[in-house]
Amino acid sequence: MDLGFPPNLLVGTSSWSTRDWCGSFYPEELDPSEMISYYSRQLSTVEIDSTWYSIPSRAMVDAWAARTPEGFVFSAKVPRVISHEKYLEGCEQDLEEFLEVISRLKEKLGPLILQFPYVAKGKDPHEYATGEDFLRRLERFAPLLVEGFKWGIEIRNSKWVRPELLDLLRAGNISLVFIDYYTMDPLPKLAQRNEVFTAPFVYVRFLGNHREMDEAVKKAREEGKRKRDWESLIRDRTGSMRSWIAPIRDIVGRGTPVYVYFNNHYAGYAPGSVELFARLYNES
Repeated sequence: MDLGFPPNLLVGTSSWSTRDWCGSFYPEELDPSEMISYYSRQLSTVEIDSTWYSIPSRAMVDAWAARTPEGFVFSAKVPRVISHEKYLEGCEQDLEEFLEVISRLKEKLGPLILQFPYVAKGKDPHEYATGEDFLRRLERFAPLLVEGFKWGIEIRNSKWVRPELLDLLRAGNISLVFIDYYTMDPLPKLAQRNEVFTAPFVYVRFLGNHREMDEAVKKAREEGKRKRDWESLIRDRTGSMRSWIAPIRDIVGRGTPVYVYFNNHYAGYAPGSVELFARLYNES
């Protein structure tokens, strides 16, 4: 799949092992063990979603590396035991174990992303409005983020994008992750504040609204319009995606490495979203 991107723009999907893609992105009959090999011949990067659930085995990571070509890049989500279950406290051993395993990807390893939960206003009004507890935890945890890795922090509340957080991220060369998500300001708005770019790279995730998309997919299947949940695009995201293209193109033009990943829940079919992004990006 020739997408025509400049070398410092890497675009892929969040995970690669979706069986629903067989017959569209993948051949109809493809052994799951061969998916990453096939994927890596089409796209230059992937975000490993499975590492959020648990630390992979050494053998698994070695297989990923062996089955992909030189220059392919794996970004990865840091396990939820660190970001959610222990919420950055008492997780030094977990982080050390994860880094020991994931570093086996060597030069194929891209950014590592810590994704944090949304704190609802009804649950904790003060934390919802300020993120002060999160910031305190991150201040204590940040020194554990080993140099030599690329780190990103994903939050899901625009109110937390405050100078105190941005200063902390900048001090550690940690990227604020930009997400297309209904509780966060989009990149086109945040990009108006130059201080939000806190690292030598930029990381973008197109997530969508999981609940709404699940309902849309369920309805389409009930109406006989869909055989598999994630087999094709179900929402037209052209307008909203186009608004993200300009700031991304501007960042890429400065020579900054930019990583962009699409979830199935963004529009129903992550590979199709990548193709749409490529078309819009390359429009004159």
